[in-house]
Amino acid sequence: MSGGVYGGDEVGALVFDIGSFSVRECGMWLEPCPGADFPTTVGLLAPEEAALELDGEKEKKPGKVYYIDTNSLHVPRENTEVLSPLKNGMIEDWDCFQAILDHTYGKHVKSEPSLHPVLMSEAPWNTRAKREKLTELMFEHYSIPAFFLCKTAVLTAFANGRSTGLVLDSGATHTTAIPVHDGYILQQGIVKSPLAGDFISMQCRELFQEMNIEIVPPLEWFMAALDPVREGAPPNWKKKEKLPQVSKSWHNYTCNEVIQDFQASVLQVSDSPYDEQVAAQMPTVHYEMPNGYNTDYGAERLRIPEGLFDPSNVKGLSGNTMLGVGHVVTTSIGMCDIDIRPGLYGSVIVTGGNTLLQGFTDRLNRELSQKTPRSMRLKLIASNSTMERRFSPWIGGSILASLGTFQQMWISKQEYEEGGKQCVERKCP
Repeated sequence: MSGGVYGGDEVGALVFDIGSFSVRECGMWLEPCPGADFPTTVGLLAPEEAALELDGEKEKKPGKVYYIDTNSLHVPRENTEVLSPLKNGMIEDWDCFQAILDHTYGKHVKSEPSLHPVLMSEAPWNTRAKREKLTELMFEHYSIPAFFLCKTAVLTAFANGRSTGLVLDSGATHTTAIPVHDGYILQQGIVKSPLAGDFISMQCRELFQEMNIEIVPPLEWFMAALDPVREGAPPNWKKKEKLPQVSKSWHNYTCNEVIQDFQASVLQVSDSPYDEQVAAQMPTVHYEMPNGYNTDYGAERLRIPEGLFDPSNVKGLSGNTMLGVGHVVTTSIGMCDIDIRPGLYGSVIVTGGNTLLQGFTDRLNRELSQKTPRSMRLKLIASNSTMERRFSPWIGGSILASLGTFQQMWISKQEYEEGGKQCVERKCP
């Protein structure tokens, strides 16, 4: 290390992408996928219970015990609340966030933090204070040799071989259109809508209430008899006895997992604006709940995701100002300089777990084709790979960290010690 510039070729950098739904972390650069992918949600044991807790699978903080990762989180426990360290894509609970990093280094990386530079993604609207606090945490607490913060939309563009384009990211909490020009975010063109994965989950809950279907976590049920079930007879499912008195947040979290599986298995976005008669003629899809209840779903499997594209179709949202997916894209491009609009229309990059709904990209392409000015050429870029669509910021970070030209861009430990945490604003635009 010389002149304050980090030469990161000797040791592989770690790429961290922490989203509202899941954490993609600890993969070395040039690996095809993250080495760890687990929920951002964690379980927090009540402080008075933490002193008595002796379980080895926990992350310890003074007066707090965190349960992190799928297996640990799925164990029903009394007095354990489920929470997320992020709010609106930004870090709110720093103790919880640090517990996730401790878990990652201890259980997945299994190497000293001081050996690996870290490239971490961040929300395009992250505040200066939070960026500086994160930089301070990584250098002071983890003693990493070098650090870099990069916007998720920029990383997604890089993952798709573009430095300019409009990134449409539809994840758990919101759908966002983010214009990227020559590797930089155009802040004035960012448009957000709350119509995303959590909104669809809420619509599914209302559907189950209308159909009197009880949502039950699979952890609460078991098959009472292993004898062959007679044809046509329902399986003999029974609720487990002597379960701990779990918190409402833990119960809701496990119920949401059932709903998310239902969304991925059953829902489909219609090719054209929703029509009751057309939807009624669509083939039904059979789905079985964890407690053995099963039925066919017809028009409702098209009606629920229609709210993403046409909010006026959703009960209770009439007259609202929320934008559908197509309008989010066109509004964002319209807020950018007219000279760069052709480049944005020519590279509309679709990413985020919510876009994996069957028919999503086809419907979006159809809507944008009708809204795009004739003088513009529209090109929708959406990877066919589920993994690439979900992990695109991580993949972009992996590509960026591997570039020889990028090695001089790291914030080195020496630069941090000389310039303080403020250097993140200068080095990481």
